[in-house]
Amino acid sequence: MEPIVVEVVRNGVVEARHRVHAVAVRDGAVVVEMGDATLSCFMRSSSKPLQALPLVRARDDLTTEDIAIACASHRATPEQIRAVEALLARAPAGEDDLECGLQEGRPPRKLFHNCAGKHAGMLALCRARDWPTRDYRLAEHPVQQAATAAHSEAAEVAADEMPTATDGCGVVTFALPLERMAYAFARLPALDGGRDIADAMRAHPHLVGGPDGVDERLMRESHTWFAKGGAEGLLCAGTTTTNTGIALKAEDGASRPLGPALARLLEALGSPLSDMSVSPLTNSRGEVVGEMRVVTTS
Repeated sequence: MEPIVVEVVRNGVVEARHRVHAVAVRDGAVVVEMGDATLSCFMRSSSKPLQALPLVRARDDLTTEDIAIACASHRATPEQIRAVEALLARAPAGEDDLECGLQEGRPPRKLFHNCAGKHAGMLALCRARDWPTRDYRLAEHPVQQAATAAHSEAAEVAADEMPTATDGCGVVTFALPLERMAYAFARLPALDGGRDIADAMRAHPHLVGGPDGVDERLMRESHTWFAKGGAEGLLCAGTTTTNTGIALKAEDGASRPLGPALARLLEALGSPLSDMSVSPLTNSRGEVVGEMRVVTTS
């Protein structure tokens, strides 16, 4: 089947088209494929629930807020910043220990980097395992080795078969086929510590992302899905009840077609979310001036 095609339409004129590859895995088998399920890309921030596995397994003193912010790409809301500070305090570690750097367009403090929660979690893991905190971002550090093992375990792919690179925040990022990403998210609730991660994300979707993010919207508007978006137009999600995982990837790296594409995939799975099938296009005044919609899947 061809990829999902999402059109951007303004006053009846098509301005852009996005092609989105999507796959759903249930009980270890592909049940829906739209586009190329073998397409490989880096997981980027969609890895965060998997990267949190070593942390959750190492510490029994984490709150659900701690776990959620460790999985977050935060928007620097006051509540999200407080959650990062709380996880750092629990580590214990300080803002200067964070190795995520500064993020363009945000206040010049490491706390405001959208990956600060993940980095705070990695520092908390260092403290729990008595590992050095310096250079925890580097591939040879035990933190990144633990993250590698977690991805290998969840996706059931040998560690040496996963290409790696450096993510935008300085840590290791892993490349997998979309089918393996969906499989990993389907398996996550059954893994040691995985259900705690899925439940924490669902309990605090406002910590994981922002209200305009497809991952937060999916968690708010459904009863079982947990989800995490990643850079370059990626979205991964799983359920807490049906051993189902999904992965979607926009060819052009855009995130804006993911809502309508997700609605189309969930419709094929028999779990429609009509609120996402058409996404409004707004201007700087907040006026609706167009829409994004799926136009073909064949």
